[in-house]
Amino acid sequence: MPMTEAPTTPPTSTPIGDPVEAIVRAAESALTVRRRYQFFVWTQSYLSRLIPHQLAVCGSYDRASRELLFDVFNSVSLDPALMDALGDARSLLMQHWQARWLEARGRPAVIETADLAFTSLAPVRDALQAAHFHTVLVHGVSRPQRPQEIESFFVFASQDGPTLAALSSRLELLIPHIHGAWQRVQAVERDVGLPGAPQAPVVRAAGVTLREREILGWLREGKSNQQIAEELGISALTVKNHVQKILRKLGAANRAQAVAQAMSLQLLDRPATPPPRPRLLP
Repeated sequence: MPMTEAPTTPPTSTPIGDPVEAIVRAAESALTVRRRYQFFVWTQSYLSRLIPHQLAVCGSYDRASRELLFDVFNSVSLDPALMDALGDARSLLMQHWQARWLEARGRPAVIETADLAFTSLAPVRDALQAAHFHTVLVHGVSRPQRPQEIESFFVFASQDGPTLAALSSRLELLIPHIHGAWQRVQAVERDVGLPGAPQAPVVRAAGVTLREREILGWLREGKSNQQIAEELGISALTVKNHVQKILRKLGAANRAQAVAQAMSLQLLDRPATPPPRPRLLP
């Protein structure tokens, strides 16, 4: 299947107070999403305009394993233990959030992270609150007439919890498009490995240097070249050159694609251990 262009950022002229046009554009652009990096770009542009978030957890039912498989898209750094819990369908955290959604009878559910009262959930609750995620918004899609059989499940978290909590009606309108786009990504990426299917370029992590991984981490947090330069004590031009090299190495057209590729290669999850210093001879 030929690759389609990733959706572009919506025009800033769309009034945020009147989201009707933005919802229509988000629905139309969702139809172009075929790959994981395109989905990430779509969530960071069209969807984030309507449902502002820094964390999206997306799950789809896998017939082979007979359970939901989750992917985590985050634009801020998160505790590794929290990342593990978010990506594990069998974790108590994800099971609890799914149960809360089912209790809401399939409607969007606003959940306070402070309500994670189980002792075993204390570490992930503390990690969520340390990231300033005090509220999450969850929604999904179940099989017709079988509400307990979840086809897809989504969690959105924002550091502006009150604003997110007020957007459940928008999520209700958008969930068919989010579900459709994510299901399409799963189907296309399964088919990529079949004989005769066009293969995506192979991207290898080996060529990405320690400094480039460090910069990718700042890109994930949305920092500009100047802000990254100030963090690293180098010039903005040097950062720009690093970013261009990162884009080439990861086969990405823009920063969002590069971050999505880095996440799929787990470049941002591995400890950035500097190379050992040479030993001085006596």
